[in-house]
Amino acid sequence: MEESRIMEEYRIWRENAKADPDVVKELQEIEGDEARIEDAFYRDLAFGTGGLRGVIGAGTNRMNVHTVAKASQGLADYVKKHYEGGEGKIAVSYDSRIKSDLFAQVASGVFAANGIQVYIYPQLMPTPCLSFAVRNLNCAAGIMVTASHNPSKYNGYKVYGADGCQITTEAAAEILGEIEKLDIFKEVRTMDFQKGVDEGKIHYIGEDIYTAFVEAVKGQSMLDEKTPADKDVAVVYSPLNGTGLKPVLRTLKESGYTNITVVKEQEQPDGRFPTCPYPNPEIREAMALGMEYARKYQADLLLATDPDCDRVGIAVKNRDGEYVLLSGNETGMLLLDYICSRRREMGTMPEDPVAVKTIVTIDMAERIAAHYGVRTVNVLTGFKFIGEQIGLLEKKGKADSYIFGFEESYGYLSGSYVRDKDAVDGAFLICEMFAYYRTKGISLLEKLEELYRTYGFCLNTLHSYEFDGSAGFAKMQEIMKAFRTGLTDIGPKKVERCLDYAEGLDGLPKSDVLKFLLEDNCSVVIRPSGTEPKLKAYISVSAPDRAEAEAVEGRIVESLKEIIK
Repeated sequence: MEESRIMEEYRIWRENAKADPDVVKELQEIEGDEARIEDAFYRDLAFGTGGLRGVIGAGTNRMNVHTVAKASQGLADYVKKHYEGGEGKIAVSYDSRIKSDLFAQVASGVFAANGIQVYIYPQLMPTPCLSFAVRNLNCAAGIMVTASHNPSKYNGYKVYGADGCQITTEAAAEILGEIEKLDIFKEVRTMDFQKGVDEGKIHYIGEDIYTAFVEAVKGQSMLDEKTPADKDVAVVYSPLNGTGLKPVLRTLKESGYTNITVVKEQEQPDGRFPTCPYPNPEIREAMALGMEYARKYQADLLLATDPDCDRVGIAVKNRDGEYVLLSGNETGMLLLDYICSRRREMGTMPEDPVAVKTIVTIDMAERIAAHYGVRTVNVLTGFKFIGEQIGLLEKKGKADSYIFGFEESYGYLSGSYVRDKDAVDGAFLICEMFAYYRTKGISLLEKLEELYRTYGFCLNTLHSYEFDGSAGFAKMQEIMKAFRTGLTDIGPKKVERCLDYAEGLDGLPKSDVLKFLLEDNCSVVIRPSGTEPKLKAYISVSAPDRAEAEAVEGRIVESLKEIIK
């Protein structure tokens, strides 16, 4: 957007953006600061298959009541076009982030003003609970107000289709078309939230739906009456100041796990995340306080879920009594093997069992699945593509064929009751798996070592490179072009083949992703994040042992840095 257009947009907002005092105040504060004005107005906040996500603040490139209302009007127009005669209902949920409750109410008011019945949870609830409600209440769509695991300055708005999955690329493009038609201050219909409730246009989702969700999670158990499991394991749990506290504790306690200590500083919802500025169980800093608790209380197992409770990270003791964090790939492989082995033992393996993983998730999972006669389906990055595969199976009357899906970014799902990753389910199954192996005198680390002995060692790592603002966005595009110029080697490994998903491969949608297949069963995947200003590199190295794998991985990282400058 040219400079004069940016300043004109800023002037329009100064005159019209009055709904939130915080927005009014910020617009006043940035007057005369051209850099801040440009960053806030150089583009509209991107709406894609993940919906919206951005920094909370004033401007078209920010999360605020006006951008949320405009997106909601576009979604309302889309729903009204596709669901006539009162079929269009929308479910709403929100997490603990700053202004999440406000954004959820603003969106609900827009939907209600457009004649759409709204169903909203009366308190903050995890993302999987939103997916469950969409399906259970036969809604046309759903929204989850969250920025998942991003820092506290972010918020977001995930959009779900009638199938409980995050919307498809096609639906996102159509909704974006509806949004772009709108004048943000003149063409958005709104209604006061409480008025909508009083008039019966906005309904609170009942306790029965929440209970049904918990029962569906408990129904994923891989134990039967004949199978012992030591449920007295000492668990430390942190919801990282998010939505997981009530559903995770309820599910575990109703299933017999009562020896649970909650990290007090991270127990209650708090969008500032004071003890973990980056509330992502993938990173060590977010798990640090939980690790302290685990050492203090001599816990057997540490669990932490992210703010919207769709990711779960864990730590367990090694032979020296020290706590070791497991990666998403390691936990996923353990769960896959546990589910497959238990289904085989219980006689509950379906005729055509299917496991689904993303292309950046560890390839070793395919070898585990094949050992049990389970077919692996690989999809693009994003759990919605796993949910989509469940839907395709369902259309064929084979939803029960799906036994597990996971991604390296700590997302797991073992049933078809929702269509997104579920950390309530993940936490429940991890506890059960731990308790089951404990009765056999096996630790999770010992089981992981057994898997490596059986299937070969594989090291998968993720490296993220941050590029903020308009200049950063342009820089990422240039870097992707550089990778597409044709590389002959990356680090010590020759490039045998490059898979470019930009035009669509293997029946998958078009996506700005490159996968370099290297010699010796190694690979590198490069892609811009769809939700953060980051370029991500996923490195997979197969080697005889960890030491050699780490050495090779280090040389690959140094080689990538020459291009990602």
